[in-house]
Amino acid sequence: MGMSKCRGCFGYPLSIFFIVVNEFCERFSYYGMRALLILYFRRFIGWDDNLSTAIYHTFVALCYLTPILGALIADSWLGKFKTIVSLSIVYTIGQAVTAVSSINDLTDFNHDGIPDNLSVHVALSMIGLALIALGTGGIKPCVSAFGGDQFEEGQEKQRNRFFSIFYLAINAGSLLSTIITPILRVQQCGIHSKQACYPLAFGVPAALMAVSLIVFVIGSGMYKKFQPQGNVMAKVVKCIGFALKNRFRHRSKEFPKREHWLDWAREKYDERLISQIKMVTKVMFLYIPLPMFWALFDQQGSRWTLQATAMNGKIGAIEIQPDQMQTVNAILIVIMVPIMDAVVYPLIAKCGLNFTSLKKMTVGMFLASMAFVVAAIVQVEIDRTLPVFPKPTEVQVKVLNIGNSKMTASFPGMQVTLPQMSQTNDFMTFAGDKLTSINISSPGSPVNVVTYNFEQGHRHTLLVWDPNNFQVVKDGLNQKPEKGENGIRFINSFDESFNITMDDKVYVNVTSHNASEYQFFPSGVKHFTINSTQQIPQKCERNFQSSNLEFGSAFTYVIGRTNISCPELHIFEDISPNTVNMALQIPQYFLLTCGEVVFSVTGLEFSYSQAPSNMKSVLQAGWLLTVAVGNIIVLIVAGAGQFSEQWAEYVLFAALLLVVCVIFAIMARFYTYVNPAEIEAQFDNEDEKKNAEKMNIYCTTPPVSQTQM
Repeated sequence: MGMSKCRGCFGYPLSIFFIVVNEFCERFSYYGMRALLILYFRRFIGWDDNLSTAIYHTFVALCYLTPILGALIADSWLGKFKTIVSLSIVYTIGQAVTAVSSINDLTDFNHDGIPDNLSVHVALSMIGLALIALGTGGIKPCVSAFGGDQFEEGQEKQRNRFFSIFYLAINAGSLLSTIITPILRVQQCGIHSKQACYPLAFGVPAALMAVSLIVFVIGSGMYKKFQPQGNVMAKVVKCIGFALKNRFRHRSKEFPKREHWLDWAREKYDERLISQIKMVTKVMFLYIPLPMFWALFDQQGSRWTLQATAMNGKIGAIEIQPDQMQTVNAILIVIMVPIMDAVVYPLIAKCGLNFTSLKKMTVGMFLASMAFVVAAIVQVEIDRTLPVFPKPTEVQVKVLNIGNSKMTASFPGMQVTLPQMSQTNDFMTFAGDKLTSINISSPGSPVNVVTYNFEQGHRHTLLVWDPNNFQVVKDGLNQKPEKGENGIRFINSFDESFNITMDDKVYVNVTSHNASEYQFFPSGVKHFTINSTQQIPQKCERNFQSSNLEFGSAFTYVIGRTNISCPELHIFEDISPNTVNMALQIPQYFLLTCGEVVFSVTGLEFSYSQAPSNMKSVLQAGWLLTVAVGNIIVLIVAGAGQFSEQWAEYVLFAALLLVVCVIFAIMARFYTYVNPAEIEAQFDNEDEKKNAEKMNIYCTTPPVSQTQM
C-alpha cells in the first residue's frame, strides 16, 4: 500500500476532512458570538441602539479588512499552516477575554447584580473583539486557500466540489450556532446573583474555537505545506509602480508600444513575475463591481429583519420571532449547495451550455437583484395594512368611555356618542391648529368643555367617565411596536391606585381613572395579577389572562368594576396586529440564497483557480475585501438616502445591482481564463533549458554576476 492510497478517501485527500471540521467549528464560534453581540451591548453594557449598531458594524467590517494582513503573513512570512495555527491562538484568547468581560461577578463587589465598574467590562470586551477580528480575519483567506492546496494537478473537479463542501461547513456552523447560542443566553447563572448567562453563551464559542485549533493541529502530518516565497505583496507593488513609471517615461511617439502596460517592467523584473501579476490584476479588475452584491446580501440582518417585525410570524402551527427569519438563509444554503452541485449544474452541462464561473456569478447577481424586487412587493403589501399614524403637524384622538352612562363628545365638524365601556372605532385625525373646541356631555347634564394642549404628531386618548370628569392621555406609540412585540397598557376605573404584574413586568402605581405607559410583550397568552390593598373585596378574583397576543399589536386593558365591586377586564384594540404572513418573506430569501450559492461558492473557487501559486491567499483576501466594501456601501447608502418609503429603497438597490450586473457581464465577456499551473510549468521548462546551457558555458566563462542574471 503506497502513501497516496491510505491518505485518500473518495478521491479526496484525507487532510480535507480536518480542514472542513476546523472551518465548521470556527464559523460556529464566530457566528455564535456575533448573534449575541448586539444584545450584550444593549442589555449588559447598556448602550443605546445607535451606538450598539455602529460598533457592531465596525466590528464586522474589521473582520473583513484583516484578511489582507493574514494573507500577507501567510504568503510572505509564515506560510499558510503556521499562520492559521498562530492566529487561531490569538482568536481563542480573544474569545476567552470576551467571555470573561461578560462575567457580572467580576466587578460586582456589593453583590446587587449590577457591575460596579462598567469600564472594566467595556475595556475587556473591546480588547477581546479586537483580537477576534484579527484572528478570524487573518485565518479566513488562508483556510480556503490551504484547502485548495491539498489537491494535485488534474483534481479540478474534486477541488471545485471541496469549495462547495467548505461553504456548506460555513453555513452549517452558522446555522447551528444561531439556534443554540440564544438558548444558552436565556439560562440563568451567577455566583451571588442570578441573571442571563452571557459567560456561558460566550464561553461555548470560545471552547469550540479551541476544539477547532486542536483538530487542525492533529492533521498536521497529512497536509501538503508550501513554503512561503518571500514578500510577494511588496514585489507586486514595486513591479506595478516601476511599470507605470517606465511607461510614463516612454510616453512619446518614438518608442514602440508594448502589448500590455505591465510589459514596461521587463527591464527590471523577470517574465515569470510579470505574468503572475498580470493574472492577479485581471482578476482584481473583475472584482470592482462585486461589492454591490454584498451590499444587498448583508441587508438580511438589518433591513429584512425590520421588515419581518411588521409581519405575522404564525406559520402553520409554529410561531417564529422576526430575528429567527435569518436562519432561513442558512437552512436553504445547506439544502441548495448539494442540489446545485449534484442536479442543476450537471443538467445545464447536459443541455450543452458552457456555464462558466463568470456566467454563474452574473446569474447570481441577477437573482439577488430579483430578490430585492420581491422584497419591495412584499413591503408594498405590508404598507397597505399598516395603521395611519399622525403626520408631524396632525393630532389623532380617540374617545374611551369608562363610566356607567352614555356620553357624547363633539369635535370640530363631528360628534360621537358612546355607550358605557366602549370606544370610537378609529383614531380621528385633525390638523394641529384646528383642534380648538371639544365638548362632552351626557343625557340630562350640562355640557363640559375639554381644555388640553394636544401635542402635534402624536396620538391621544380622551378618557371620559361622567360629564364633569375627563382625562387626556398622550399614547406615546406613533409607530408599530418594535421587534414584532405587543404593547399593553392598563386603565384603572377604581378610586384607588394599584400595581399590576404581567409576566415579569410590573406596572407600578396605576392611578385612579388614568392610563399606565405601554409595556411590551412577545406573542402568546400572558397572565397578570392585580395587587391592591383596600378596595377589592377578599372574595374577588385577582388573576386574569390576556387575549392571545399575535405580532405588532397594541391594546388598552380597562380594569372595570362589577356591581359587587370586583374587578373585571375590558379589552380595547389600539393598533391591530400584523396581518401579512412572514412566510411571504421566503421567496425573497430563496432567490437571494440561490444567488449566493451561485455567486459566492463560485467566486471562492474562481479566485483560487485563477491565482498563481504564490498569490493564492492574496486573491482570497481580495475576494473578502469586496465583502468589507459592500458593508461600507450599506452604511453610506442607509445614512445618506433617507427614503420616506422603504419599498423605494429596495427598488433602488435592485436597480443598482442590475446595472452592475450588466457591466460585470460585459467585463466577463472579455476575460480569458488561464491555467496558472501550465503557465508556471512553461517557465520552469525554460529555466531548466537555460540552466543546462549555463552549465555548458560555465566551464569556459567567468561567473555571471547576480545583477546581470
